[in-house]
Amino acid sequence: MSMRNYEPVIGLEIHAQLKTNTKMFSSDSTRFEASDNENTSPVSVGMPGALPVINKQAIDFAIRAGLALNCQIRKKSVFSRKNYFYPDLPKGYQISQYDLPICEEGFIEFTVDDEPKKIQIIRAHLEEDAGKSTHQGDYTLINLNRSGIPLLEIVSGPDLRSGKEASVYARTVRQILRYLDVCDGNLEEGSLRCDCNVSVRKVGTEKFGTRVEIKNINSFRFVEKAIEFEIERQIDAIERGESIVQETRLYDPDKNKTFTMRTKEDAQDYRYFPEPDLLPVILTEAQLSKIKLELPELPQQKCSRFQKQYSLPFYDSEILTAERELSEFFEEAVKICNNPKGVSNWMMTELLRELNEAKLTIQQSPISAVNLGTLVGLIDKGTISGKIAKTIFAEMWKTSDHPEQIIKAKGLTQITDPKAIGLIIDELIAKNPGPVSEYRAGKTKLLGFFVGQAMKASQGQANPEILNQVLLEKLKG
Repeated sequence: MSMRNYEPVIGLEIHAQLKTNTKMFSSDSTRFEASDNENTSPVSVGMPGALPVINKQAIDFAIRAGLALNCQIRKKSVFSRKNYFYPDLPKGYQISQYDLPICEEGFIEFTVDDEPKKIQIIRAHLEEDAGKSTHQGDYTLINLNRSGIPLLEIVSGPDLRSGKEASVYARTVRQILRYLDVCDGNLEEGSLRCDCNVSVRKVGTEKFGTRVEIKNINSFRFVEKAIEFEIERQIDAIERGESIVQETRLYDPDKNKTFTMRTKEDAQDYRYFPEPDLLPVILTEAQLSKIKLELPELPQQKCSRFQKQYSLPFYDSEILTAERELSEFFEEAVKICNNPKGVSNWMMTELLRELNEAKLTIQQSPISAVNLGTLVGLIDKGTISGKIAKTIFAEMWKTSDHPEQIIKAKGLTQITDPKAIGLIIDELIAKNPGPVSEYRAGKTKLLGFFVGQAMKASQGQANPEILNQVLLEKLKG
C-alpha cells in the first residue's frame, strides 16, 4: 500500500492471556471476577524468597498455539528476567523468554479484499503479565490480580502494509486461539491486547524507517484506526523536515490520535539475563506428537471443508466457521434435516440477526441446533410453509420450545388438501369479480394479487405450490 509515495511497514505484538486456571508461576487463581488483589500470594506480589514454579498447562497451550501458527517448537527453551521499574511490577522484573523462545519461525495466511496474504511470525514466547494501575487524580491504585497470569506474546514480522491488513491479521490470530481454546480472546477484559509497531519509508526504499510502538490497543477497529493515524502523522512529520523519534505512544479513540507515552527502550535497556530460579523447559518428541494429534480442525481447514462437503459458497462458509461454536451448531442442525444451505440461510439471516440484537453468543441461543434443524426439515417436508416457519421461529426464540410442539399448540400445520384450498379460492373469486374478469381478459399480472389474497385468507397455511396449481385451474373459468 502506498500513501503519498510512502510505504507503511507494520508489525504486531499480540499478548494473549492463556486460559489456565492458575498463574504462570504460582497456584493463584486467574478468575477475572475476583475482587481487587484477591488472586495474590507471595509469588505474585514479589515477596523476597518466593520461588516460581512453571505451569505445565501454560507450556502445553503455548505448544498448541505454536503448532497452529505453523511455528517451529524448540525442544529447549529458557526463561529470562526482563528488568524494568513500574509500580504494578512488584519484583522489578518480569519473567519472560528472550533468546530461546518456545515457538519461532511460523506464519499465518488470510485474505484481505480478495488478496491472499502470508505473514511471518518471528516468535511466540511465554511470559507473565504485570499488574494493573488505575490512575485517579494524584493517586494510583494497584491491582495485582493480573500479575503472573500466563501470556503468549506472538510477534509478527514487519510484513503488514495497512491498518486494515493489521486488523484482519489480529482477528485471524484471535480466531485460531479461540478454536484451540487456549485463550478466550475477550478484548474488553484485556485477555487479548495488541502493540503495533509502525514506520514509513519512501516507496522503493529497502531500509526501514524509525519504528514507533502504539501500546495496548484492545479493539480491532482501534488497531486499524490507530495505525492509519500514525502513518499519516509520520508522513506529515517527515515532509515538514522533522525526524521520527523511536518511542512508545498510546491511542486515544475519542480523539482518534496517538500521543507520546515514553521514549522507547531497546532490548539492552531491559538487561535480560537467564532466570536463576527456573530450569530450562525440555520437550520430547513424544510430547509434541501427542499435542499435534490433539489439535482441532482449524478455521481455514473447516471453511474449505464446508465448501466441499456441504456445497456452500465461500461467503457462507467463512461466516459459519468464524467461531468454532457457530460451526458446531451448524453441523448439528444439518444432521437433523440434511439441508446445509437451508440451515445456513436460517442461521445467517434470522438467527444471527436475533443474536446480534440481543447481544448473545451462539452458546446462549434460545433456539437449539436440533430445533433449528427440525424447523428446516418441516419446511422441506411441506409440513409448514416458509411464512409459517417465520412465525414458529419467533415463538421458538421466545420459548425455546420444539417447533412441532408450537405447531400443535397453535394449529399451524400447512394446508395441503387441494379441496380445502379450492374452497378458499372459490370464496376469493366470488368476492373479486372485477379482477377475475380482467385476469381472464389477459391481465395475467393479477395472479400475484390472487396468490397474496389466498395466502392471507388461509393465514399463511396453504401450501404455496398446491395453491398456485388450484388457483390457475379455477381462474381459467
